[in-house]
Formats: sequence, C-alpha cells, structure tokens
Amino acid sequence: MVFVLVVVIAALILGIVGILVHGLFSLLVIGVILLIADLAFLAVRATRRERPLR
Repeated sequence: MVFVLVVVIAALILGIVGILVHGLFSLLVIGVILLIADLAFLAVRATRRERPLR
C-alpha cells in the first residue's frame, strides 16, 4: 500500500509542476498517465482478492 501512495504522490507532484512551469506540459501528461496506471493497478488488485479455503 505504501508503493501505491508513493506513486499517487509522485503523479500529483508531476502534475503540479507541469501546470506551474511554462512549457512543461509533458510532465502533466506523464503525471496523469501515472495516476491512471496506478488506479488501474488498484482496481485489478481489488478484484483479484482470493478467498481463503474453508
């Protein structure tokens, strides 16, 4: 879970820097792609929870 939090924070930082610094729109795009990939990873991980054998 720590990995997911670090990736989300990195995506937010890249997005903010991409918005604030003129000419670095690519950082904003990379941040958004990273955030989408992280959310997809969480969705896959949440749907593949295996139930313990009884």
